[in-house]
Amino acid sequence: MDQLHELSATTSAAVTLTKPLHCIVKLGGAAITCKNELETINEENLNIVSSQLREAMIVGPCHGMDWSRRPGSSEIPTVVDDFDDQLESDSKKFIVVHGAGSFGHFQASKSGVHKGGLSRPLVKSGFVATRISVTSLNLEIVRALAKEGIPSIGLSPFSCGWSTCERNIAVADTLTVVKAIDAGFVPVLHGDAVLDSSQNLISPDVFGVYDRPPTEPGATLLREIAVREDGSWSVLKPELEDMSRPVEITVAAHDTTGGMVTKISEAAMIAKLGIDVYIVKAATDHSARALQGLLKENIPDDWLEQ
Repeated sequence: MDQLHELSATTSAAVTLTKPLHCIVKLGGAAITCKNELETINEENLNIVSSQLREAMIVGPCHGMDWSRRPGSSEIPTVVDDFDDQLESDSKKFIVVHGAGSFGHFQASKSGVHKGGLSRPLVKSGFVATRISVTSLNLEIVRALAKEGIPSIGLSPFSCGWSTCERNIAVADTLTVVKAIDAGFVPVLHGDAVLDSSQNLISPDVFGVYDRPPTEPGATLLREIAVREDGSWSVLKPELEDMSRPVEITVAAHDTTGGMVTKISEAAMIAKLGIDVYIVKAATDHSARALQGLLKENIPDDWLEQ
């Protein structure tokens, strides 16, 4: 996982980290939210994931960093006085990215913001509403990580100046992300509404990828996917009964980001660069082992059997 030393930026030359990046963790929106319940966080999963991330990132004791009072709460934040200046010396460098899940998609779908047309009042209102929703989720995830002692910093792609052209990333200035990592923080990025130069638009709760919707009888969990030089992919393990049958992946009607099809294609492009990509169910023993770097070239026999 220590293979990714550079984050490229289209606004300047490659931006290089002073120390290697250990891992980029993508938390699926369906894993950390209740995707069929509007703007509802899966508190149990988020707490487990936050604990697993702390165990993977930080060696030794740490203190909570959320000193804010949540709206409606009468609890006074507690500030710890005996911070150890050496705690961060062995911390691994991570980036956390999370999907929107039940946040943002509803607003984007209802207003049609993903289709473009910011000159229309409804679309412009939907753009604002979408950003309010996704950034509120980002705040709660940053808060959950901070409670575990992870120095998390929420970074919005829109505020960092990212943009798209025909729904493909055109500008992704990673300088702010790199500076945050070098300063000892863990950037927490998220799916966001950004400006598109051509259209003015916006750019797993299961164990992994299946050969068909996992709710269908006989759906097979894919153990290993091979990526070709052109970025296309195919199933390597297990051997399916009908290898000529294409993998079926559905997209929810309210999902404005392309569902699992887009996510798997993007994972394939990362794997094409020689970087290991693991798709695991959040808040499980498998996800904990993946974060600890225990799977490289040693996939256990019980992998994906939970």
